Amino acid sequence: MSTAWNAGYVTDVNYTFGYYGELNPMRSRLPLLLSGRHAPKIENACELGFGQGLSVAIHAAAQPSINWYGTDFNPSQAAFASEMTRLAGADAKLFDEAFSEFCARQDLPDFDFIGLHGIWTWISDENRQILVDFIRRKLRPGGVLYISYNTLPGWSSSAPIRHLMKRHADVMGAPGMGPVGQTDASLAFIEQFLAQEPLYAKANPAAVERFKSIKGQDRQYLAHEYMNRDWVPMYFADMEAWLAEAKVGFAASAHTIDSLHDLNVTPDQATFMRNIPDASLRETIRDFYTNQQFRRDYWLRGVRNMVGHEQAAALREERVVLTVARADIPTKVRGTLGEAGLMEQIYHPIYDLMQDHKARTIGEIETEVATKGVSLQQLVSAITILLGLGVLLPVAPGQDLSKAKTRTLALNRAIAKRSISVGDVAYFASPVLGSGIIAPRFQQLFWLSKQNGGKTPADWAAFTWSLLQGQNQAIIKDGATLQGEDNLTELKAQAEVWGAKILPVWTALGI
Repeated sequence: MSTAWNAGYVTDVNYTFGYYGELNPMRSRLPLLLSGRHAPKIENACELGFGQGLSVAIHAAAQPSINWYGTDFNPSQAAFASEMTRLAGADAKLFDEAFSEFCARQDLPDFDFIGLHGIWTWISDENRQILVDFIRRKLRPGGVLYISYNTLPGWSSSAPIRHLMKRHADVMGAPGMGPVGQTDASLAFIEQFLAQEPLYAKANPAAVERFKSIKGQDRQYLAHEYMNRDWVPMYFADMEAWLAEAKVGFAASAHTIDSLHDLNVTPDQATFMRNIPDASLRETIRDFYTNQQFRRDYWLRGVRNMVGHEQAAALREERVVLTVARADIPTKVRGTLGEAGLMEQIYHPIYDLMQDHKARTIGEIETEVATKGVSLQQLVSAITILLGLGVLLPVAPGQDLSKAKTRTLALNRAIAKRSISVGDVAYFASPVLGSGIIAPRFQQLFWLSKQNGGKTPADWAAFTWSLLQGQNQAIIKDGATLQGEDNLTELKAQAEVWGAKILPVWTALGI
């Protein structure tokens, strides 16, 4: 297993290369404004426990006006993040220090934004106290804290399954198997155990269904999710108690759809919640109504509510852009209560206006859609949903767009060149958004071909096929490996779709 420096955290296998938009401090503005909270100007930002560091590398490249700092104690992951920021020409200060070391540094500025994604649940109480003290000392008044964590009661029925998996790995797993092998062995053991129909399984059928769903997930992800020594889901009130010492208060969900009553609670439940005077108890009751398993929240060092016309005025100044092709625009949204259709008379005027992928202020959108009978209240509700779906995203305010384009172009080239061999990084950086967008491997290679002079879908496909051939790789489609020229035919079809639907969006986003 790992050496002592890991403090019980899985380090024998690297974490996945995920990108998490909630860690984008510029993106935090709109959810805060939608919740009626004041949002600060961001100058200094910090990500604690950044994993592979893809998020911090993208943000450092795409946000030249922000000074980025961060740490992850896994040196290989910190090295990857540092290499990505170096290739982008960004100057983020990233370290491979434990929280106890990093948080004690004397050369750190005060921060306007501190982000922790997928960290809090998997660390010891000692490290939690270090982080709380750091937030108390280093988060400026008005600053934003983003934090995500596994939540009770949603994990109540499945926590015993995780306990058995970890216990099996501890007492039955051979050290030479490594975390992935131990995870596989634990999954097989749990499957055999559940086949014996224990009363636990009969009393917790949802836990059994969750176990069935996780068996097909990436083993590296599962090793990090389930095999760490420390793993403590929390009620909202427990999180609030931990953070009280840091002088921060809950401000808004970073996943805006979670805040909508109509999608997540019944009318009677909404009424019941409104009659609860204590905000903390209301959040806890919401988690019980929705059986919340994972919270993504923004907290503020000094929560200030907007008064009077402030919220509407601030929202009208925010700029947003449509990030998908018209053909891919959603017609439904899913909440806890199930799917709901998006009303055409509200959403189609928004789509019609924004389908050119130009950035507009919400005030400009309001003026245009008002002629189609869409009120500001309806528009705000629609933006809340579309933001949660990732379809309409905020444009980075106050950007040095030229500098951001130079950096993101360099970073995207580095990512695309990596994809020549392996497609484990599936995101590009957008200077217009100041954030990342999904970019699967073949789309990256089409883009790289275009950067190198390819002009047509046939050019992009031929370039990509030559790279695959050189590595004896082939496309797997519908579970079958394509043979010979069938690969080129498939790549041409994908390149045509990319050129028609995705490329115009990427162009508008500065990619």
